[in-house]
Amino acid sequence: MTSGCSSLFRRTRALAAIGSIAVSLAACAEGGDLKPVPPYDPGAYTLGVDDQIRVITYGQDQLTSDFRVDSTGKVAFPLTDGLQAAGLTTTQFADEVKEALEHSRMLRDPKVSVEITAYRMISVLGEVARPGQYPYQPGMTMLTAVASAGGFTYRSLESRAYVIRQEGEESVVGKIKPQDYVKPGDVIKIYERHF
Repeated sequence: MTSGCSSLFRRTRALAAIGSIAVSLAACAEGGDLKPVPPYDPGAYTLGVDDQIRVITYGQDQLTSDFRVDSTGKVAFPLTDGLQAAGLTTTQFADEVKEALEHSRMLRDPKVSVEITAYRMISVLGEVARPGQYPYQPGMTMLTAVASAGGFTYRSLESRAYVIRQEGEESVVGKIKPQDYVKPGDVIKIYERHF
């Protein structure tokens, strides 16, 4: 499968999943029964599926490259069977790469760093001008996510929204306020005002 087809397949699969989750949440009548989601601290970000990272192995150009966290949470790093990345910070993953390189006996005391080059997409649905998926930007709030989607519609209930957020192995659903931080991979739904 080509890279373009693979990307299209991943997006279609993600939108289908988002749609099914949104339908199942329709019973949560405008968030009346939902509690606020736990606050997200952008400084405590852990890697997840579809994040794109750059692994830099200092002095070893052949071991410096860009990678994507695959659907199993792993990165296909050279000389390994894949390294688990999902759930780790960039510092923790750099330590994993260093340990794998030392274990392979290819390098002694390698210097490794990891940086995120592209985060998972967020989805903004409901009463916004252009519902869909958008690139996450560090420090993004619910309000800036809505702005990315063209802003609120005239029917939107601007102070009421919910978010579906992946926390470890489970999805958490809860209310989100305009000033709350958004996490990469979040699905945000803006409610409709009933006149």
